[in-house]
Amino acid sequence: MPPPTAPSVVEPSNGSAPRPQEAPDAAAAKPMPLVLVEDSSEYASLVHEMLRDAFGLGFELAHYELVRDAEADLRETRVDCVLLDLSLPDAEGLEGLRAIRAADADVPIVVLSGFDDERVALEALQEGAQDYLVKQHANGHLLGRAVRYAIERKRSERALAHQAMHDALTDLPNRTLFLDRLELALARTERRPASVAVLFLDLDRFKVVNDSLGHGVGDELLRETARRLGDVVRPSDTVARFGGDEFMVLCEDLAVETEAIAIARRIESALAEPFAIDGHEIFVGASIGIAFAREPHEDAKTLIRNADQTMYRAKLHSTGIELFDEEMHTSAVRRLQTENELHRALERDELRLVYQPLIELSTGEIVAVEALLRWQHPENGLLSPREFVPVAEETGLIVPIGDWVLDQACRQLARWREAIPEARTLIVSVNVSPRQLAQHGFVDTVAATLAATGIEPSRLCLEVTESAVGREAELGAVLDALRELSVALSIDDFGTGYSSLTALDQYPFDILKIDRSFVHRLAEGAERRAIFAASLGVAEALGLTAVAEGIEDADQLRELRELGCRVGQGYQLARPEPADAVGTLIRRGRVAV
Repeated sequence: MPPPTAPSVVEPSNGSAPRPQEAPDAAAAKPMPLVLVEDSSEYASLVHEMLRDAFGLGFELAHYELVRDAEADLRETRVDCVLLDLSLPDAEGLEGLRAIRAADADVPIVVLSGFDDERVALEALQEGAQDYLVKQHANGHLLGRAVRYAIERKRSERALAHQAMHDALTDLPNRTLFLDRLELALARTERRPASVAVLFLDLDRFKVVNDSLGHGVGDELLRETARRLGDVVRPSDTVARFGGDEFMVLCEDLAVETEAIAIARRIESALAEPFAIDGHEIFVGASIGIAFAREPHEDAKTLIRNADQTMYRAKLHSTGIELFDEEMHTSAVRRLQTENELHRALERDELRLVYQPLIELSTGEIVAVEALLRWQHPENGLLSPREFVPVAEETGLIVPIGDWVLDQACRQLARWREAIPEARTLIVSVNVSPRQLAQHGFVDTVAATLAATGIEPSRLCLEVTESAVGREAELGAVLDALRELSVALSIDDFGTGYSSLTALDQYPFDILKIDRSFVHRLAEGAERRAIFAASLGVAEALGLTAVAEGIEDADQLRELRELGCRVGQGYQLARPEPADAVGTLIRRGRVAV
């Protein structure tokens, strides 16, 4: 192997007259570092002269005859542009271009080739070159313009790449760049033992700041948070903004897991200090969840989700910092499995509906039936909603599942009405989630389902939980549109959420379902009876029908009658049953009370 070729550094003569292209202070500016990879010393001298024509004294040219020597220089020195021949002793064709790109992926490259070949030129540009000049056609003007354009084009590419990978407000890496770095960090752990941790943090009182002091102060708070995070993490750590007031920290090369805990504590202390913004002293604090990559081939998205889940536990328990533990891991694995299986449950016809009657307490008459969702799991048997609906809500699967429930319930009511005279006045009640209500076109879906099944709108009741009424600002417009269809509306689980009397009055509800917890506590004494009576009074004052949920014994039923509650639902009256069994009850017309 021949010895490495030393670079020949060619500098313009001090006696050169300034060129017209030069800026007035070109001689005073720092010379532009350029690299030429060319095995012909004669053509290298010609390139030097062409660059003098273009830049005068404003450049320094390092000349190499071999690509491998240029690679070594590029790994150690910043270069503004590389001029590259495609026919070299140690690299033929695009091999040299690929080698230069491997040594420095960001350096602009202008190809100087003896081949006047459009196909080769196109391939060079596709491989990352900024320009392709044919040697016999090149001159000082063309070469200078190609170098300038290559440098500016690469600068624009870097700026666009930075914008795509960084948060505009804080200039921190965004979730895309964070995920990329996390995947690289996990890949490195397969080659050498080291621990990787993800810290997911959320500011505790950011919404209060935004709502009370405005978005300008909120934005500055986020920028200051980013600066504080950068001050307390290690130089090798990556801080990213995940969105809103959520940030993430990637900790690599941890010798022991306690290092990540120490970083989290430094973050907690830094964010506990007050922020001075626009004349305000602001206290926020943070909740931090930590997840470690403990297994080979750990999945990056799963690790982020684990840290996110742990952060919410820290926020819920007001503990500040929480670690993802084995119990949470088991729960997360089970949740992911449920999510995957739930995707296929609709396709495989595994979902079922059962129906629970609502009973007139004085007569035992069935006035309505509530459609309740079940999942006939192929391995785990019949699952109740609490075992899979939260996952459906989180993933958005609740929307297609909810549409299916609505369609099936209306079709079943149509079958009952056709076969059973007593079902002509029956109402079917269907639960709808906040995500369904927020879904564009939900009202149209309801209207289309009623039209397809031939159900009168007044025979359908949609149940909305009280917690949804308390937090969904856009709910009113949807409920008003449903009311225009003449669909009945019910507020479910009243007493467990956050709705106010004003909210109840402004939304067009027909039915108020009082939560089972109030029914179960009736036996505790006069105070509990008074609270339930007050709920009945609220319903009466607002013109709503009150329904007591969860009636499970004769004493509760007796208490409710004495308090004047007209309609109830619960195991004491009728259990949820498949459609055929409920049809038998409907034919009887009433149940024993």
